[in-house]
Amino acid sequence: MILEGIVTSRNDDGSINVAPMGPVVDETLAWLRLRPFQSSTTFHNLRRQRVGVFHVVDDVLLLAKAAIGRLREIPETRPAEKIDGAVLTDACRWYEFEVDSIDESHERSEILVNVVHVGRIRDFFGFNRAKHAVLEAAILATRIHLISPAELRTELERLRSPVRKTAGPREAEAFQLVENYIDEAIGDLV
Repeated sequence: MILEGIVTSRNDDGSINVAPMGPVVDETLAWLRLRPFQSSTTFHNLRRQRVGVFHVVDDVLLLAKAAIGRLREIPETRPAEKIDGAVLTDACRWYEFEVDSIDESHERSEILVNVVHVGRIRDFFGFNRAKHAVLEAAILATRIHLISPAELRTELERLRSPVRKTAGPREAEAFQLVENYIDEAIGDLV
């Protein structure tokens, strides 16, 4: 199964990179299969440093901003416990990992990692329909280069309804941010 969340990794200059990621996992979460594009900062950081932290979060505004490159400030972090990494202090739980293997034979790499430490900060608030819709819209935003403008517009329209019906302020802001980003990108394509 795929579990959506956030990966933190360390950049060349020591700063923290925050990226949405949906690794393939099993129910034990003893390992993760990350699939970043080889052009991504996350890929380069994990290939170089070979450690990172995967976070389960319920803040879709954070996910949306990270997905479209609009995260202006790195969220508050603290040092990881077993690796040279950073834990988001507002995550629900986190999984510190070490890279076991990297398959670079495709544009979207496959990085198999072993979880070396798990922590829990707080209960998972849960997702309402709006949070799910924002998550799906954010994923669409990362695939603009793969999906036709007509299909993007159709999907956004479908996702708008649950946001309109069930969103709180953060979900509404996140959806609007992603929708604006996609509209700008589609405009640039036409």
